[in-house]
Amino acid sequence: MEKKVALRLKRHRRVRAKVKGTAERPRLCVFRSTKHIYAQLIDDDAGATLIAASSVEAPLRGQSGGNIAGARSVGAMIASKAGEKGIKAVVFDRGGFKYHGRVKSLADAAREGGLEF
Repeated sequence: MEKKVALRLKRHRRVRAKVKGTAERPRLCVFRSTKHIYAQLIDDDAGATLIAASSVEAPLRGQSGGNIAGARSVGAMIASKAGEKGIKAVVFDRGGFKYHGRVKSLADAAREGGLEF
């Protein structure tokens, strides 16, 4: 299992070399574990997390974050929080994960919620 994690981190570093978030266009960073999924909007210039949403937060705690429905609800939550702060455009950082399944459903729900990327 260590080899899988090392390869994912290698892919993540490769993606991060090209993707950078700013205050006007923050980076939508996704992390996926076996039970939960997490998303953050990060301003890399300031080195600060602007908004965070995950499947362990109170509104989603009863649902599972380890499936596509849970990821979709986290994507909708991050989009609504971003809309409240006036953020419309982001750059997507898949975190070295393949763009399918839970990562893709989170991204699709964020797009449907009003984020542009």
